[in-house]
Amino acid sequence: MGHSLLAFTVVLGILIFFHEFGHFIVARLCGVGVETFSLGFGHKIYRKKIGFTEYCLSVIPLGGYVKMVGEEPGSKIKEQDIKRSFTHKKLYQKMLIVAAGPAFNFILAILIFYVIFQVSGLYLVKPVVGEVGKNSPAMKAGIQKGDIIKQIKNTPIESWHDMVGLIGGTKGSAVDILIDRNGRKILKELRPEARKAKNIFGEEITRYMIGISSSGEVYNKRLNPVQAMGASLGKTWDFIDLTFLSVAKIINGSLSSKTLGGPIMIAQMAGKEAEAGVANFTFFIAMLSINLGIVNLFPIPVLDGGHIFFFLIEAVTGKPVSDKVHEKANQVGIALLVALMVFVFYNDIMRYKDSIITMIK
Repeated sequence: MGHSLLAFTVVLGILIFFHEFGHFIVARLCGVGVETFSLGFGHKIYRKKIGFTEYCLSVIPLGGYVKMVGEEPGSKIKEQDIKRSFTHKKLYQKMLIVAAGPAFNFILAILIFYVIFQVSGLYLVKPVVGEVGKNSPAMKAGIQKGDIIKQIKNTPIESWHDMVGLIGGTKGSAVDILIDRNGRKILKELRPEARKAKNIFGEEITRYMIGISSSGEVYNKRLNPVQAMGASLGKTWDFIDLTFLSVAKIINGSLSSKTLGGPIMIAQMAGKEAEAGVANFTFFIAMLSINLGIVNLFPIPVLDGGHIFFFLIEAVTGKPVSDKVHEKANQVGIALLVALMVFVFYNDIMRYKDSIITMIK
């Protein structure tokens, strides 16, 4: 358990630092004075003032904050501080400062993926046929075990994933497939069939297939810096897309809300990934960073997305949202976040109740 707590602290520390550093650095670039940069909440166990800013480490590691001059609506600002007041900056500057936190979470993920892909390359499943289904389109076309899929519709195939994507995109229309059989190139024509399958959420979907399975052979593709950056951007976008899709499915009820986890679940996962090695651990940090960035963009008061929403209203109406509306909205936002925290803690307790009882004993 101690190992998991240490991994959890490291993960949270990295994610919070990058998020708050995003707010901090963009605020400074926009000429806003930052009074406090804190990792954690509550009692300050370490503090050091450098220039105008006090840098703090606080006892509760479940967040952090950047306190800027004139950040609170209606707060009194000294005459000499107006030029570095957040409230007195242009609207686009305030939006950039607020959006910088989530943006830096995405940047962290991109950097982690980039380093992983640059160092380790990509591990891809070879497009080699393992088994051929009986009476499948592939069997009828004469495809055999051990054949290597080289091209589909004149598109070169590098991996099994490439092949699955192109076959699925045919929507059942006839397609030419070039195979390599013991060094001999053979062109086959077949028509994929629609079959029932399950997606990653366990939902039944219709997918076009030709009736073959992979041999399971894997190879390592080395990437140059440009390819590694492209792969890291693609991987980050894949996780962003998957996260939004998961949230949408939880909202419409097609995915159970019991899948949501809180600090205990994150700590357990962090511990396991840390034990699996540095690459797994950093990959886990990247995924969590993407989730944190997305959650903070939700248009809920108190979160960055809520502030951006208010700024968008100001951009449309030409005047800022009143202090009273801000106050009421923040109260609602806090209530929603507390309810969410209680819910994910409940999920964690029910998920790990046996481990928790064992620890108590």
